[in-house]
Amino acid sequence: MNIVILGLSITSSWGNGHATTFRGLVRELNNQGHQVLFLERDVPWYANSRDLPNPEYCQLELYTSLDDLKSRFTEQVREADFVMVGSYVPEGVQVGEWVIKTAQGVKSFYDIDTPVTLAKLEREDYEYLHPNLIPKYDLYLSFTGGPMLDVLEKKYGSPMARPLYCSFDPTLYYPELTEIKWDLGYLGTYSDDRQPPLEKLMLDAARQWPAGRFVVAGPQYPESIEWPENTQHIHHLPPADHRKFYNSQRFTQNITRADMIKAGYSPSVRLFEAAACCTPIISDYWDGLDSFFKIGEEILVSHSSKDTLKYLREICKSERKLIGERARRKVLQNHTAAHRAQELIAYSEKLMTVKKMKINAASVAV
Repeated sequence: MNIVILGLSITSSWGNGHATTFRGLVRELNNQGHQVLFLERDVPWYANSRDLPNPEYCQLELYTSLDDLKSRFTEQVREADFVMVGSYVPEGVQVGEWVIKTAQGVKSFYDIDTPVTLAKLEREDYEYLHPNLIPKYDLYLSFTGGPMLDVLEKKYGSPMARPLYCSFDPTLYYPELTEIKWDLGYLGTYSDDRQPPLEKLMLDAARQWPAGRFVVAGPQYPESIEWPENTQHIHHLPPADHRKFYNSQRFTQNITRADMIKAGYSPSVRLFEAAACCTPIISDYWDGLDSFFKIGEEILVSHSSKDTLKYLREICKSERKLIGERARRKVLQNHTAAHRAQELIAYSEKLMTVKKMKINAASVAV
């Protein structure tokens, strides 16, 4: 297939989780024989921090404006078998309208932020998607599954809403022998809604256990945050260092954004990456979590600093190892980037078949 993807970023992982998602998906599409053109808006905050400026598994093109996009890539979008517009693409509504008008193949929207997107729509905040566009996309791919797919189809009129969860690259995430530096670590960009549970589940535990070793890695944390004395803060950790980071922890903390907790069925890519490294995960709870991992066997759930400290202090090394190994088996079976590429192609082939049947039926009728 000839595929065009218009995404937030594939070149820079600074302050966003989109890049690693696109990298894995595009690489596996390429491995499976498909040709991908990735179109990315050239913006200064990513231009200054590109950790993959020239991906070898796709054709990458940067564009400077909507007019530049239209003038240079109309033919490629028109001729593609499958065109995908991602969430948070700058001027996403205008980009989507152009794609729907121009593309002759399957037209899809890939929402890496579904609960956030629908909350924005409820507020009439149409930063990158308008409700009128949803029925016009042939396919709505969502990082969130469960009941939210019904909302997209029944309330917003999507003709086909399907999950395309995050994934991980097994060649990049795996267990390795390294020095254990921390008892508990967390990897994530600062957000207002994640900070209270981070304080409640992890930082309060650090304050109550001075002998413990804790770490938070991620950008955009305000200077006003008072980190516990036994908690290290790493301002930015590039993807190339994530595996070592997970393998350097006894446990890793997962914190979910408020909109995603409300929606449920919204696994973070960090869950799968940490699990692939055999690092036991201590997570907050959300509906659908048990559809991805067996709670108590493959993942641990914490509701308070007391729960967190109990896991850190009472789970022995052998049990910790078993939890990590079970989680790794689960993600290898279901959540690699190759799985997502296969799912994407299956969805698109189904839609292409339906389109051909409609065209044939119309020609017979004439």
